[in-house]
Amino acid sequence: MTPTSPSSTPRAIALQVLHKLGTALSVLIGAVTVAFFAQTALPGNRATAILNIRAGQAVQRTPEELAQINQQYGLERPLVVQYLDYLVGALRGDFGHSYQQYRPVAEIIGEQLGATVVLALTAIVIAWILMVVWVTLTAGRGPRVGAIGSLVDVTAAALPAYWLGIILLLVFALGLRLFPVIGGTGPAGLVLPALTLAIPLAGFLAQATRTEFERALDQPFVISARMRGQGDLGVRLGHVLRHAILPAITLTGWALGATLSGAVVVESIFSRPGIGQVLVTAVNSQDLPIVVGIVVLISAFYVLANLLVDIAYTIVDPRLKGAAS
Repeated sequence: MTPTSPSSTPRAIALQVLHKLGTALSVLIGAVTVAFFAQTALPGNRATAILNIRAGQAVQRTPEELAQINQQYGLERPLVVQYLDYLVGALRGDFGHSYQQYRPVAEIIGEQLGATVVLALTAIVIAWILMVVWVTLTAGRGPRVGAIGSLVDVTAAALPAYWLGIILLLVFALGLRLFPVIGGTGPAGLVLPALTLAIPLAGFLAQATRTEFERALDQPFVISARMRGQGDLGVRLGHVLRHAILPAITLTGWALGATLSGAVVVESIFSRPGIGQVLVTAVNSQDLPIVVGIVVLISAFYVLANLLVDIAYTIVDPRLKGAAS
């Protein structure tokens, strides 16, 4: 048994975790800072701009109207105080009040967030299933099969979500009538939107995994497994895949945020509830607190996903663990 690596001691691991948490927190604070100053960049007087957004037109405002808005949003305070209040509130999940709906932004987003998260997670699970099946069946099968596999990877990754969603809608909903056309909130209504997000993502994951998969097929542990009588499928799934999916795990951290962002288009195509519809409505009505609240929320998902990816690395890749034998 070899000595434990210094980098795998509990103290070192704790320091690494604290460092990652500190980095994640600094990134999140940066996103909140940009979101705050984006709101302060409204042209002219902020109170006047808010009233004009609510009314949908620019008109002369009375001092009484401006004073009421300044008091409601705390705009009379120094900018630094406003920023610190917004930062503390945002880190607690408080993004202020909607200009149009006169309700807390967190409440508006929270009502629709669950549907979007379910859609995004379902899409990621389907993408992983598609990727694992496709790469396992086609990688390392010879030049012709490998070329077909790579072509499918690239083609799938390049499919735009709005085009793919419309095609799936026309074929499987309008043509074959297998799924609801619009607004399906049950499991059947989730299939086509999830596939719209999952197919391009599966292409990206497959591109990242295929090269590592083919390289792992030539490693000595594969030859050893075959000599012990293990079948080809067992070797591929039990040994090769574990060493080949690290790039895909890395991409999954990015994919969570990207899938949440892509849900804006997909939810519009399929008329599904979710933060996509909320964002489109907020942009059209210039409801800036909702827009920046969703942006900060997606940034938080990116940060959280990358933290989970770092943890998954140590679980999946034995080379990152302390040598124990």
